[in-house]
Amino acid sequence: MNARKPWAAVLAVTAFAAFGAIAQTMPAMKAADGTLTDAKGMTLYTFDKDAGGKSACNGPCAANWPPLAAAPDAKPYGEWTVIARDDGSRQWAYEGKPLYRWKKDANPGDKTGDNVNNAWHVAH
Repeated sequence: MNARKPWAAVLAVTAFAAFGAIAQTMPAMKAADGTLTDAKGMTLYTFDKDAGGKSACNGPCAANWPPLAAAPDAKPYGEWTVIARDDGSRQWAYEGKPLYRWKKDANPGDKTGDNVNNAWHVAH
């Protein structure tokens, strides 16, 4: 390494670490059709019974509709917020609506949970 530029290595390591932190905090992505998906491309859903930034899907409901988990140190930003669940875990919400996966979606892009019980909808 050039002795005159030791800051270059520090800058590169810092930039890489910052990029990694940003990538880890991205709770979801938008697919080409505007659908929100998790990092693996699985469709995310909202639940009509959720209100006031609180999840109404707990217990057996959460087994069928796994919440999009937020890390303990996750921070809200923009339209993304983090809500506390009844079991003490944390969940991502978009525009105030908690987000879930559907256990019957087997592959990225599947949307088999859309309009289940007229209460579950693909998140956009």
